[in-house]
Amino acid sequence: MKELNITINGKAYTAPEGSTILDAVRRNNIDIPTLCYLKEINEIGACRICVVEVKGSRNLVTACVHPISEGMEIVTNSEKIFKSRKTSLELILSTHNKKCLSCVRNGNCELQKLCKDFDVENENLYEGENCQYEIDNSAPHMYRDNSKCILCKRCVAVCSKVQAVGVIGANDRGFNTHIGCAFEQELGSSACISCGQCIVACPTGALSEKDHTKEVWQVLADSTKHVVVQTAPSIRVTLGESFNMPIGTNVEGKMVAALRRLGFDQVFDTNVAADFTIMEEANEFVSRVQNDGPFPLLTSCSPGWINYCEAYHPELIPNLSSCKSPQQMFGALTKTWYAEKMNIDPKDICVVSIMPCTAKKAEVTREDEAAAGVPDVDVVLTTRELARMIDKAGIRFTELEDEIFDNPLGDATGAGYIFGATGGVTEAALRTAGEIIAGEPLAEIEFAEVRGMKGIKEATYEINGTTIKVAVASGITNAKHLIEKIQAGEDFYHFVEIMGCPGGCINGGGQPIQPASVRNFVNLSAKRAAALYAEDQERQIRRSNESPIVKEVYQEYLGEPGSERAHHILHTTYQARSQYSTVS
Repeated sequence: MKELNITINGKAYTAPEGSTILDAVRRNNIDIPTLCYLKEINEIGACRICVVEVKGSRNLVTACVHPISEGMEIVTNSEKIFKSRKTSLELILSTHNKKCLSCVRNGNCELQKLCKDFDVENENLYEGENCQYEIDNSAPHMYRDNSKCILCKRCVAVCSKVQAVGVIGANDRGFNTHIGCAFEQELGSSACISCGQCIVACPTGALSEKDHTKEVWQVLADSTKHVVVQTAPSIRVTLGESFNMPIGTNVEGKMVAALRRLGFDQVFDTNVAADFTIMEEANEFVSRVQNDGPFPLLTSCSPGWINYCEAYHPELIPNLSSCKSPQQMFGALTKTWYAEKMNIDPKDICVVSIMPCTAKKAEVTREDEAAAGVPDVDVVLTTRELARMIDKAGIRFTELEDEIFDNPLGDATGAGYIFGATGGVTEAALRTAGEIIAGEPLAEIEFAEVRGMKGIKEATYEINGTTIKVAVASGITNAKHLIEKIQAGEDFYHFVEIMGCPGGCINGGGQPIQPASVRNFVNLSAKRAAALYAEDQERQIRRSNESPIVKEVYQEYLGEPGSERAHHILHTTYQARSQYSTVS
Protein backbone atom coordinates (compact mmCIF):
# COMPACT_ATOMS: atom_id res chain seq x y z
CA MET A 1 0.00 0.00 0.00
CA LYS A 2 1.28 3.45 -0.91
CA GLU A 3 2.72 5.50 1.96
CA LEU A 4 1.81 9.18 2.12
CA ASN A 5 3.99 11.91 3.58
CA ILE A 6 2.29 13.92 6.31
CA THR A 7 3.30 16.36 9.02
CA ILE A 8 2.05 16.00 12.60
CA ASN A 9 2.76 18.85 15.00
CA GLY A 10 5.63 20.03 12.84
CA LYS A 11 7.32 16.61 12.47
CA ALA A 12 7.45 14.54 9.28
CA TYR A 13 5.82 11.09 9.24
CA THR A 14 4.31 8.62 6.78
CA ALA A 15 1.05 6.66 6.86
CA PRO A 16 -0.75 4.31 4.44
CA GLU A 17 -2.99 5.88 1.82
CA GLY A 18 -6.63 5.58 2.88
CA SER A 19 -5.87 6.08 6.56
CA THR A 20 -7.90 8.51 8.62
CA ILE A 21 -6.08 11.19 10.55
CA LEU A 22 -6.84 9.28 13.75
CA ASP A 23 -5.25 6.08 12.46
CA ALA A 24 -2.27 7.89 10.98
CA VAL A 25 -1.56 9.80 14.16
CA ARG A 26 -1.98 6.71 16.35
CA ARG A 27 0.34 4.75 14.03
CA ASN A 28 3.02 7.31 14.83
CA ASN A 29 2.54 6.99 18.60
CA ILE A 30 0.45 10.10 19.20
CA ASP A 31 -3.00 9.85 20.76
CA ILE A 32 -6.07 11.87 19.86
CA PRO A 33 -8.95 11.62 22.38
CA THR A 34 -12.26 10.17 21.18
CA LEU A 35 -15.66 9.58 22.71
CA CYS A 36 -18.17 8.29 20.16
CA TYR A 37 -15.64 6.43 18.03
CA LEU A 38 -15.33 2.62 17.96
CA LYS A 39 -13.04 1.36 15.22
CA GLU A 40 -14.94 -0.28 12.33
CA ILE A 41 -18.15 -0.14 14.39
CA ASN A 42 -19.12 3.46 15.13
CA GLU A 43 -17.29 5.97 12.94
CA ILE A 44 -19.69 8.91 12.82
CA GLY A 45 -17.69 11.94 14.01
CA ALA A 46 -20.56 13.04 16.23
CA CYS A 47 -18.97 13.96 19.55
CA ARG A 48 -16.38 16.41 18.12
CA ILE A 49 -13.81 15.42 20.74
CA CYS A 50 -11.27 14.19 18.16
CA VAL A 51 -11.09 17.49 16.27
CA VAL A 52 -7.72 18.60 14.90
CA GLU A 53 -6.38 21.42 12.74
CA VAL A 54 -5.46 20.76 9.10
CA LYS A 55 -3.58 23.45 7.18
CA GLY A 56 -5.83 24.90 4.50
CA SER A 57 -9.09 24.03 6.29
CA ARG A 58 -11.06 26.92 7.75
CA ASN A 59 -12.66 24.72 10.40
CA LEU A 60 -11.44 22.02 12.72
CA VAL A 61 -11.93 18.52 11.28
CA THR A 62 -12.88 15.27 12.98
CA ALA A 63 -9.86 12.98 12.94
CA CYS A 64 -11.87 9.74 13.14
CA VAL A 65 -13.46 10.17 9.69
CA HIS A 66 -11.19 12.63 7.85
CA PRO A 67 -8.81 10.88 5.39
CA ILE A 68 -5.19 11.91 5.07
CA SER A 69 -3.71 13.21 1.82
CA GLU A 70 -0.18 13.70 0.48
CA GLY A 71 1.57 16.56 2.24
CA MET A 72 -1.19 17.10 4.79
CA GLU A 73 -0.11 19.22 7.76
CA ILE A 74 -1.90 18.23 10.97
CA VAL A 75 -1.91 19.85 14.40
CA THR A 76 -3.34 17.81 17.30
CA ASN A 77 -2.63 19.89 20.38
CA SER A 78 -3.14 23.62 19.80
CA GLU A 79 -4.94 25.98 22.15
CA LYS A 80 -7.76 26.27 19.61
CA ILE A 81 -8.22 22.50 19.66
CA PHE A 82 -8.14 22.30 23.45
CA LYS A 83 -10.76 25.05 23.72
CA SER A 84 -13.04 23.31 21.23
CA ARG A 85 -12.81 19.96 23.02
CA LYS A 86 -13.48 21.60 26.36
CA THR A 87 -16.54 23.40 25.00
CA SER A 88 -17.89 20.15 23.55
CA LEU A 89 -17.48 18.45 26.92
CA GLU A 90 -19.23 21.32 28.72
CA LEU A 91 -22.15 21.06 26.29
CA ILE A 92 -22.37 17.29 26.82
CA LEU A 93 -22.44 17.86 30.57
CA SER A 94 -25.30 20.34 30.23
CA THR A 95 -27.79 17.47 29.93
CA HIS A 96 -25.82 14.81 31.78
CA ASN A 97 -26.67 13.36 35.19
CA LYS A 98 -23.59 14.35 37.14
CA LYS A 99 -24.07 12.18 40.23
CA CYS A 100 -20.66 10.66 39.65
CA LEU A 101 -19.95 9.48 43.19
CA SER A 102 -22.77 6.94 43.13
CA CYS A 103 -22.24 5.91 39.50
CA VAL A 104 -21.06 2.38 38.77
CA ARG A 105 -18.54 3.82 36.30
CA ASN A 106 -17.00 6.34 38.69
CA GLY A 107 -13.26 6.14 38.07
CA ASN A 108 -13.75 4.19 34.84
CA CYS A 109 -15.80 6.67 32.81
CA GLU A 110 -14.45 8.03 29.53
CA LEU A 111 -16.44 11.25 29.88
CA GLN A 112 -15.14 11.78 33.40
CA LYS A 113 -11.53 11.26 32.31
CA LEU A 114 -11.84 13.66 29.38
CA CYS A 115 -13.33 16.32 31.61
CA LYS A 116 -10.34 15.98 33.90
CA ASP A 117 -7.86 16.00 31.00
CA PHE A 118 -9.32 19.18 29.53
CA ASP A 119 -9.76 21.07 32.79
CA VAL A 120 -13.55 21.23 32.81
CA GLU A 121 -14.06 23.04 36.10
CA ASN A 122 -17.62 24.35 35.75
CA GLU A 123 -19.77 21.33 35.00
CA ASN A 124 -22.93 23.46 35.12
CA LEU A 125 -21.81 26.15 32.68
CA TYR A 126 -24.71 25.55 30.30
CA GLU A 127 -27.42 24.56 32.73
CA GLY A 128 -30.97 24.69 31.44
CA GLU A 129 -33.93 22.49 30.62
CA ASN A 130 -33.39 18.74 30.87
CA CYS A 131 -35.40 15.74 29.75
CA GLN A 132 -36.49 13.38 32.51
CA TYR A 133 -36.13 9.63 32.02
CA GLU A 134 -37.19 6.63 34.05
CA ILE A 135 -34.55 3.94 34.43
CA ASP A 136 -35.44 0.87 32.35
CA ASN A 137 -35.07 -2.09 34.73
CA SER A 138 -37.27 -4.44 32.70
CA ALA A 139 -34.56 -6.76 31.39
CA PRO A 140 -33.28 -9.56 33.64
CA HIS A 141 -29.61 -8.72 33.09
CA MET A 142 -29.14 -4.94 32.83
CA TYR A 143 -30.59 -1.47 33.13
CA ARG A 144 -30.57 1.67 30.99
CA ASP A 145 -30.31 5.13 32.56
CA ASN A 146 -30.76 7.68 29.78
CA SER A 147 -29.96 10.55 32.13
CA LYS A 148 -26.33 9.45 31.81
CA CYS A 149 -26.48 8.81 28.05
CA ILE A 150 -24.38 11.12 25.85
CA LEU A 151 -25.91 9.93 22.53
CA CYS A 152 -22.59 8.59 21.23
CA LYS A 153 -24.60 5.68 19.71
CA ARG A 154 -21.86 3.18 20.40
CA CYS A 155 -24.42 0.84 21.96
CA VAL A 156 -26.69 1.18 18.93
CA ALA A 157 -23.86 0.37 16.52
CA VAL A 158 -22.73 -2.68 18.48
CA CYS A 159 -26.28 -4.04 18.82
CA SER A 160 -26.89 -3.67 15.10
CA LYS A 161 -23.53 -4.23 13.39
CA VAL A 162 -21.80 -6.67 15.74
CA GLN A 163 -24.77 -8.53 17.15
CA ALA A 164 -27.28 -8.29 14.26
CA VAL A 165 -30.11 -7.72 16.74
CA GLY A 166 -30.72 -4.00 16.49
CA VAL A 167 -33.32 -3.75 19.24
CA ILE A 168 -32.21 -0.23 20.24
CA GLY A 169 -31.84 3.01 18.34
CA ALA A 170 -32.31 6.77 18.50
CA ASN A 171 -35.92 7.78 19.19
CA ASP A 172 -37.41 11.27 18.70
CA ARG A 173 -35.45 14.23 17.33
CA GLY A 174 -33.44 17.23 18.36
CA PHE A 175 -33.34 18.01 22.06
CA ASN A 176 -35.66 15.06 22.80
CA THR A 177 -33.48 12.45 21.10
CA HIS A 178 -32.84 9.43 23.32
CA ILE A 179 -31.85 5.80 22.97
CA GLY A 180 -34.56 3.19 23.32
CA CYS A 181 -36.46 0.35 21.70
CA ALA A 182 -38.97 0.71 18.89
CA PHE A 183 -42.29 2.28 19.92
CA GLU A 184 -40.76 3.01 23.36
CA GLN A 185 -41.26 -0.58 24.50
CA GLU A 186 -39.19 -1.72 27.47
CA LEU A 187 -35.96 -3.58 26.79
CA GLY A 188 -37.32 -6.64 28.61
CA SER A 189 -40.19 -6.81 26.12
CA SER A 190 -37.92 -6.71 23.09
CA ALA A 191 -35.93 -9.48 21.43
CA CYS A 192 -32.76 -8.44 23.27
CA ILE A 193 -30.54 -11.52 23.65
CA SER A 194 -28.97 -10.29 26.94
CA CYS A 195 -25.41 -10.39 25.57
CA GLY A 196 -24.36 -7.14 27.26
CA GLN A 197 -22.13 -6.00 24.40
CA CYS A 198 -23.84 -2.60 24.62
CA ILE A 199 -22.60 -2.30 28.20
CA VAL A 200 -18.92 -2.83 27.42
CA ALA A 201 -19.26 -0.37 24.52
CA CYS A 202 -20.85 2.39 26.60
CA PRO A 203 -18.37 5.12 27.67
CA THR A 204 -20.43 6.23 30.69
CA GLY A 205 -22.76 4.76 33.32
CA ALA A 206 -25.84 4.86 31.10
CA LEU A 207 -25.77 1.06 30.80
CA SER A 208 -24.77 -1.52 33.36
CA GLU A 209 -25.47 -5.05 34.49
CA LYS A 210 -27.94 -5.48 37.33
CA ASP A 211 -25.85 -5.67 40.47
CA HIS A 212 -26.46 -8.80 42.54
CA THR A 213 -23.61 -8.38 45.01
CA LYS A 214 -26.03 -7.43 47.79
CA GLU A 215 -27.69 -10.85 47.54
CA VAL A 216 -24.29 -12.54 47.72
CA TRP A 217 -23.22 -10.54 50.79
CA GLN A 218 -26.49 -11.54 52.46
CA VAL A 219 -26.13 -15.26 51.75
CA LEU A 220 -22.49 -15.25 52.84
CA ALA A 221 -23.70 -13.93 56.20
CA ASP A 222 -26.34 -16.67 56.49
CA SER A 223 -24.93 -19.51 58.61
CA THR A 224 -27.68 -21.88 57.45
CA LYS A 225 -26.45 -21.77 53.86
CA HIS A 226 -23.61 -23.72 52.30
CA VAL A 227 -22.34 -21.20 49.76
CA VAL A 228 -20.44 -22.53 46.78
CA VAL A 229 -18.83 -20.33 44.13
CA GLN A 230 -17.84 -21.34 40.61
CA THR A 231 -15.66 -19.33 38.23
CA ALA A 232 -15.92 -19.51 34.44
CA PRO A 233 -12.82 -20.32 32.36
CA SER A 234 -12.25 -16.77 31.14
CA ILE A 235 -12.52 -14.97 34.49
CA ARG A 236 -8.99 -15.89 35.52
CA VAL A 237 -7.51 -14.07 32.49
CA THR A 238 -9.63 -10.92 32.75
CA LEU A 239 -10.16 -10.21 36.46
CA GLY A 240 -6.65 -8.79 36.81
CA GLU A 241 -7.56 -5.91 34.50
CA SER A 242 -9.88 -4.60 37.21
CA PHE A 243 -6.78 -4.18 39.38
CA ASN A 244 -4.62 -2.52 36.70
CA MET A 245 -2.75 -5.68 35.81
CA PRO A 246 -1.67 -6.24 32.17
CA ILE A 247 -4.32 -7.52 29.77
CA GLY A 248 -4.19 -11.30 29.56
CA THR A 249 -2.62 -11.88 32.99
CA ASN A 250 -3.69 -15.23 34.45
CA VAL A 251 -4.72 -14.53 38.05
CA GLU A 252 -6.31 -17.89 38.85
CA GLY A 253 -4.42 -18.33 42.13
CA LYS A 254 -5.14 -14.80 43.37
CA MET A 255 -8.78 -15.12 42.30
CA VAL A 256 -9.21 -18.29 44.36
CA ALA A 257 -7.50 -16.65 47.34
CA ALA A 258 -9.77 -13.60 47.09
CA LEU A 259 -12.95 -15.70 46.87
CA ARG A 260 -11.91 -17.64 49.94
CA ARG A 261 -11.37 -14.40 51.85
CA LEU A 262 -14.81 -13.20 50.82
CA GLY A 263 -16.20 -16.12 52.83
CA PHE A 264 -17.35 -18.75 50.34
CA ASP A 265 -17.52 -22.24 51.83
CA GLN A 266 -16.17 -23.89 48.70
CA VAL A 267 -14.33 -22.35 45.76
CA PHE A 268 -14.84 -24.51 42.67
CA ASP A 269 -14.03 -24.28 38.98
CA THR A 270 -16.62 -24.13 36.18
CA ASN A 271 -13.92 -25.71 33.98
CA VAL A 272 -14.81 -29.03 35.62
CA ALA A 273 -18.38 -28.64 34.38
CA ALA A 274 -16.98 -27.79 30.94
CA ASP A 275 -15.40 -31.25 30.98
CA PHE A 276 -18.82 -32.75 31.70
CA THR A 277 -20.29 -30.65 28.90
CA ILE A 278 -17.79 -32.21 26.51
CA MET A 279 -18.61 -35.70 27.69
CA GLU A 280 -22.32 -35.19 27.04
CA GLU A 281 -21.92 -33.13 23.87
CA ALA A 282 -19.33 -35.50 22.40
CA ASN A 283 -21.65 -38.42 23.12
CA GLU A 284 -24.48 -36.54 21.44
CA PHE A 285 -22.28 -35.74 18.44
CA VAL A 286 -20.99 -39.30 18.00
CA SER A 287 -24.58 -40.56 18.17
CA ARG A 288 -25.53 -38.21 15.33
CA VAL A 289 -22.51 -39.30 13.30
CA GLN A 290 -23.53 -42.93 13.75
CA ASN A 291 -27.17 -42.18 12.90
CA ASP A 292 -26.49 -39.74 10.06
CA GLY A 293 -27.79 -36.60 11.74
CA PRO A 294 -29.54 -34.34 12.12
CA PHE A 295 -26.68 -32.02 11.19
CA PRO A 296 -25.21 -29.72 12.07
CA LEU A 297 -25.09 -30.21 15.82
CA LEU A 298 -25.16 -26.67 17.22
CA THR A 299 -23.45 -25.96 20.54
CA SER A 300 -25.49 -24.73 23.49
CA CYS A 301 -22.92 -23.19 25.86
CA SER A 302 -23.65 -19.53 25.06
CA PRO A 303 -27.00 -18.29 26.47
CA GLY A 304 -26.89 -15.20 24.26
CA TRP A 305 -26.74 -17.47 21.22
CA ILE A 306 -29.52 -19.67 22.63
CA ASN A 307 -31.72 -16.59 23.12
CA TYR A 308 -31.01 -15.52 19.54
CA CYS A 309 -31.73 -18.99 18.14
CA GLU A 310 -35.05 -19.31 19.99
CA ALA A 311 -36.21 -15.84 18.90
CA TYR A 312 -34.83 -15.54 15.38
CA HIS A 313 -34.21 -19.10 14.19
CA PRO A 314 -36.58 -21.41 16.07
CA GLU A 315 -36.44 -23.80 13.11
CA LEU A 316 -32.90 -24.68 14.27
CA ILE A 317 -33.94 -25.80 17.76
CA PRO A 318 -33.80 -29.52 16.74
CA ASN A 319 -30.15 -28.95 15.83
CA LEU A 320 -29.22 -27.47 19.22
CA SER A 321 -27.34 -29.69 21.61
CA SER A 322 -29.61 -30.44 24.56
CA CYS A 323 -26.66 -30.06 26.93
CA LYS A 324 -26.95 -27.42 29.60
CA SER A 325 -24.23 -24.80 29.61
CA PRO A 326 -21.23 -25.46 31.91
CA GLN A 327 -22.63 -22.93 34.40
CA GLN A 328 -25.90 -24.83 34.68
CA MET A 329 -24.26 -28.25 34.63
CA PHE A 330 -22.08 -27.19 37.52
CA GLY A 331 -25.08 -26.04 39.54
CA ALA A 332 -26.98 -29.23 38.72
CA LEU A 333 -24.08 -31.47 39.77
CA THR A 334 -23.55 -29.44 42.93
CA LYS A 335 -27.16 -29.78 44.04
CA THR A 336 -27.40 -33.49 43.15
CA TRP A 337 -24.18 -35.49 43.28
CA TYR A 338 -22.24 -33.12 45.57
CA ALA A 339 -25.23 -32.52 47.86
CA GLU A 340 -25.73 -36.26 48.26
CA LYS A 341 -22.01 -36.86 48.79
CA MET A 342 -21.80 -34.16 51.46
CA ASN A 343 -25.21 -35.01 52.96
CA ILE A 344 -26.54 -31.48 52.44
CA ASP A 345 -30.10 -30.66 51.49
CA PRO A 346 -30.01 -29.01 48.04
CA LYS A 347 -32.29 -26.29 49.42
CA ASP A 348 -29.48 -25.32 51.79
CA ILE A 349 -26.89 -24.94 49.05
CA CYS A 350 -26.45 -21.59 47.35
CA VAL A 351 -24.50 -21.69 44.08
CA VAL A 352 -22.94 -18.39 43.03
CA SER A 353 -21.45 -18.07 39.55
CA ILE A 354 -18.73 -15.66 38.47
CA MET A 355 -19.35 -15.24 34.77
CA PRO A 356 -18.08 -13.15 31.84
CA CYS A 357 -21.56 -12.92 30.44
CA THR A 358 -24.62 -10.86 31.37
CA ALA A 359 -26.81 -13.40 29.55
CA LYS A 360 -25.91 -15.83 32.33
CA LYS A 361 -28.04 -13.67 34.65
CA ALA A 362 -30.98 -14.36 32.37
CA GLU A 363 -30.06 -18.03 31.91
CA VAL A 364 -30.69 -18.90 35.56
CA THR A 365 -34.31 -17.85 35.12
CA ARG A 366 -34.92 -20.26 32.23
CA GLU A 367 -37.28 -23.20 32.54
CA ASP A 368 -35.90 -26.75 32.87
CA GLU A 369 -32.82 -25.60 34.79
CA ALA A 370 -33.60 -27.15 38.17
CA ALA A 371 -32.30 -30.72 38.31
CA ALA A 372 -32.78 -31.06 42.09
CA GLY A 373 -36.14 -29.31 42.18
CA VAL A 374 -34.50 -26.00 43.03
CA PRO A 375 -32.68 -23.65 40.61
CA ASP A 376 -29.36 -25.10 39.49
CA VAL A 377 -27.69 -21.71 40.03
CA ASP A 378 -28.91 -19.08 42.49
CA VAL A 379 -26.93 -15.91 41.75
CA VAL A 380 -24.73 -14.78 38.86
CA LEU A 381 -22.09 -12.09 39.21
CA THR A 382 -20.08 -10.62 36.34
CA THR A 383 -16.32 -10.19 36.50
CA ARG A 384 -16.94 -6.53 37.26
CA GLU A 385 -19.21 -7.31 40.22
CA LEU A 386 -16.63 -9.67 41.70
CA ALA A 387 -14.00 -6.95 41.40
CA ARG A 388 -16.29 -4.54 43.26
CA MET A 389 -16.79 -7.09 46.05
CA ILE A 390 -13.03 -7.57 46.37
CA ASP A 391 -12.53 -3.81 46.58
CA LYS A 392 -15.33 -3.40 49.12
CA ALA A 393 -13.84 -6.13 51.31
CA GLY A 394 -10.49 -4.34 51.38
CA ILE A 395 -8.64 -7.29 49.86
CA ARG A 396 -5.28 -6.28 48.38
CA PHE A 397 -5.71 -8.41 45.31
CA THR A 398 -2.34 -7.95 43.65
CA GLU A 399 -0.53 -8.87 46.88
CA LEU A 400 -2.35 -12.19 47.44
CA GLU A 401 -0.41 -15.45 47.35
CA ASP A 402 -1.75 -18.00 44.90
CA GLU A 403 -4.14 -20.63 46.22
CA ILE A 404 -5.77 -23.61 44.49
CA PHE A 405 -9.41 -24.59 43.98
CA ASP A 406 -11.16 -26.86 46.44
CA ASN A 407 -11.92 -30.50 45.70
CA PRO A 408 -13.84 -32.36 44.42
CA LEU A 409 -14.98 -29.87 41.76
CA GLY A 410 -11.79 -27.93 41.31
CA ASP A 411 -9.45 -29.95 39.09
CA ALA A 412 -10.20 -29.52 35.38
CA THR A 413 -8.46 -30.63 32.21
CA GLY A 414 -6.91 -28.32 29.65
CA ALA A 415 -10.01 -28.82 27.51
CA GLY A 416 -12.07 -26.99 30.13
CA TYR A 417 -9.80 -23.95 30.07
CA ILE A 418 -10.10 -23.26 26.35
CA PHE A 419 -13.91 -23.06 26.55
CA GLY A 420 -13.41 -19.33 27.21
CA ALA A 421 -12.17 -18.57 23.68
CA THR A 422 -13.94 -18.89 20.36
CA GLY A 423 -13.17 -22.31 18.88
CA GLY A 424 -12.37 -23.75 22.29
CA VAL A 425 -15.55 -25.80 22.60
CA THR A 426 -15.00 -27.29 19.15
CA GLU A 427 -11.39 -28.19 19.90
CA ALA A 428 -12.29 -29.69 23.27
CA ALA A 429 -15.12 -31.68 21.70
CA LEU A 430 -12.88 -33.00 18.92
CA ARG A 431 -10.32 -34.21 21.45
CA THR A 432 -12.91 -36.50 23.03
CA ALA A 433 -15.32 -37.21 20.16
CA GLY A 434 -12.39 -37.86 17.82
CA GLU A 435 -11.02 -40.45 20.22
CA ILE A 436 -14.40 -42.17 20.42
CA ILE A 437 -14.73 -42.21 16.62
CA ALA A 438 -11.14 -43.38 16.13
CA GLY A 439 -11.40 -46.02 18.85
CA GLU A 440 -8.05 -44.92 20.25
CA PRO A 441 -6.35 -41.77 21.58
CA LEU A 442 -5.58 -39.20 18.89
CA ALA A 443 -1.93 -38.58 18.16
CA GLU A 444 -2.60 -34.85 17.79
CA ILE A 445 -5.02 -33.08 20.11
CA GLU A 446 -4.47 -29.47 19.06
CA PHE A 447 -6.80 -28.27 16.31
CA ALA A 448 -5.17 -25.02 15.26
CA GLU A 449 -7.60 -24.38 12.41
CA VAL A 450 -10.40 -23.45 14.85
CA ARG A 451 -8.22 -21.16 16.95
CA GLY A 452 -7.87 -17.42 16.51
CA MET A 453 -10.15 -14.40 16.54
CA LYS A 454 -11.48 -14.65 12.98
CA GLY A 455 -15.26 -14.24 13.05
CA ILE A 456 -15.99 -17.42 11.09
CA LYS A 457 -13.63 -20.41 10.88
CA GLU A 458 -14.04 -23.68 9.01
CA ALA A 459 -12.09 -26.94 9.05
CA THR A 460 -12.34 -30.52 7.81
CA TYR A 461 -10.81 -33.47 9.64
CA GLU A 462 -10.41 -37.13 8.67
CA ILE A 463 -10.68 -39.43 11.67
CA ASN A 464 -10.39 -43.16 11.08
CA GLY A 465 -12.05 -42.86 7.69
CA THR A 466 -14.78 -40.52 8.91
CA THR A 467 -14.88 -36.97 7.52
CA ILE A 468 -15.85 -34.32 10.06
CA LYS A 469 -16.60 -30.78 8.88
CA VAL A 470 -16.78 -28.11 11.55
CA ALA A 471 -17.45 -24.39 11.64
CA VAL A 472 -17.00 -21.81 14.38
CA ALA A 473 -18.63 -18.38 14.64
CA SER A 474 -18.42 -15.74 17.34
CA GLY A 475 -20.56 -12.64 17.52
CA ILE A 476 -24.15 -12.88 16.37
CA THR A 477 -23.60 -11.09 13.05
CA ASN A 478 -21.05 -13.74 12.12
CA ALA A 479 -23.41 -16.44 13.38
CA LYS A 480 -26.18 -14.99 11.22
CA HIS A 481 -23.98 -15.11 8.11
CA LEU A 482 -22.99 -18.72 8.86
CA ILE A 483 -26.60 -19.78 9.43
CA GLU A 484 -27.69 -18.16 6.17
CA LYS A 485 -24.90 -20.00 4.37
CA ILE A 486 -25.98 -23.34 5.84
CA GLN A 487 -29.68 -22.79 5.16
CA ALA A 488 -28.96 -21.75 1.58
CA GLY A 489 -27.22 -25.06 1.05
CA GLU A 490 -23.91 -23.37 0.24
CA ASP A 491 -22.04 -25.61 2.66
CA PHE A 492 -22.53 -28.50 5.05
CA TYR A 493 -21.13 -29.01 8.53
CA HIS A 494 -21.38 -31.76 11.11
CA PHE A 495 -20.56 -29.58 14.11
CA VAL A 496 -21.04 -25.83 14.53
CA GLU A 497 -19.89 -23.82 17.53
CA ILE A 498 -21.48 -20.43 18.09
CA MET A 499 -20.53 -17.95 20.78
CA GLY A 500 -22.76 -14.92 21.25
CA CYS A 501 -19.90 -12.50 21.89
CA PRO A 502 -17.10 -11.66 19.43
CA GLY A 503 -14.05 -13.69 20.42
CA GLY A 504 -16.08 -15.80 22.83
CA CYS A 505 -16.46 -15.48 26.59
CA ILE A 506 -13.15 -13.65 26.94
CA ASN A 507 -14.96 -10.70 25.36
CA GLY A 508 -18.26 -11.19 27.16
CA GLY A 509 -20.61 -8.41 28.19
CA GLY A 510 -19.69 -8.88 31.84
CA GLN A 511 -15.94 -8.50 31.45
CA PRO A 512 -13.85 -5.54 32.70
CA ILE A 513 -14.62 -2.45 30.63
CA GLN A 514 -11.70 -1.09 28.68
CA PRO A 515 -11.96 2.44 27.25
CA ALA A 516 -12.20 3.00 23.52
CA SER A 517 -8.59 4.19 23.53
CA VAL A 518 -7.68 0.57 24.32
CA ARG A 519 -10.50 -1.27 22.52
CA ASN A 520 -9.75 0.50 19.23
CA PHE A 521 -6.08 -0.43 19.08
CA VAL A 522 -5.55 -3.54 21.24
CA ASN A 523 -6.86 -7.00 20.42
CA LEU A 524 -8.29 -7.74 23.86
CA SER A 525 -9.67 -11.12 22.83
CA ALA A 526 -6.36 -12.36 21.43
CA LYS A 527 -4.39 -11.36 24.54
CA ARG A 528 -6.92 -12.95 26.88
CA ALA A 529 -7.23 -16.12 24.79
CA ALA A 530 -3.47 -16.60 24.67
CA ALA A 531 -3.41 -16.99 28.45
CA LEU A 532 -6.08 -19.72 28.31
CA TYR A 533 -4.25 -21.66 25.61
CA ALA A 534 -1.02 -21.35 27.60
CA GLU A 535 -2.77 -22.86 30.63
CA ASP A 536 -4.15 -25.70 28.50
CA GLN A 537 -0.64 -26.38 27.20
CA GLU A 538 0.68 -26.74 30.74
CA ARG A 539 -2.00 -29.12 32.00
CA GLN A 540 -1.00 -32.76 32.39
CA ILE A 541 -4.48 -33.91 31.35
CA ARG A 542 -5.92 -32.18 28.28
CA ARG A 543 -8.85 -34.43 27.33
CA SER A 544 -12.14 -34.25 29.22
CA ASN A 545 -12.63 -38.02 29.07
CA GLU A 546 -9.39 -38.52 31.03
CA SER A 547 -10.44 -36.34 33.98
CA PRO A 548 -10.39 -38.31 37.27
CA ILE A 549 -13.38 -36.43 38.71
CA VAL A 550 -15.36 -36.93 35.51
CA LYS A 551 -14.67 -40.66 35.64
CA GLU A 552 -15.59 -40.81 39.33
CA VAL A 553 -18.92 -39.04 38.95
CA TYR A 554 -19.99 -41.16 35.98
CA GLN A 555 -18.93 -44.39 37.70
CA GLU A 556 -20.65 -43.75 41.01
CA TYR A 557 -23.58 -41.55 40.05
CA LEU A 558 -24.39 -40.74 36.41
CA GLY A 559 -23.67 -44.09 34.82
CA GLU A 560 -22.43 -43.10 31.36
CA PRO A 561 -22.73 -40.09 29.06
CA GLY A 562 -26.25 -39.84 27.72
CA SER A 563 -27.73 -42.09 30.41
CA GLU A 564 -31.21 -41.42 31.74
CA ARG A 565 -29.83 -39.86 34.92
CA ALA A 566 -27.23 -37.83 33.03
CA HIS A 567 -29.93 -36.58 30.70
CA HIS A 568 -32.19 -35.57 33.60
CA ILE A 569 -29.44 -33.66 35.39
CA LEU A 570 -27.24 -32.31 32.61
CA HIS A 571 -29.62 -31.62 29.72
CA THR A 572 -32.35 -29.08 29.06
CA THR A 573 -35.02 -28.07 26.55
CA TYR A 574 -35.70 -25.05 24.33
CA GLN A 575 -38.77 -23.26 23.03
CA ALA A 576 -39.53 -20.98 20.12
CA ARG A 577 -39.99 -17.37 21.16
CA SER A 578 -41.45 -14.44 19.30
CA GLN A 579 -38.95 -11.79 18.24
CA TYR A 580 -41.21 -9.31 19.98
CA SER A 581 -41.55 -11.02 23.35
CA THR A 582 -39.22 -11.22 26.31
CA VAL A 583 -36.14 -13.34 25.73
CA SER A 584 -34.82 -14.56 29.04
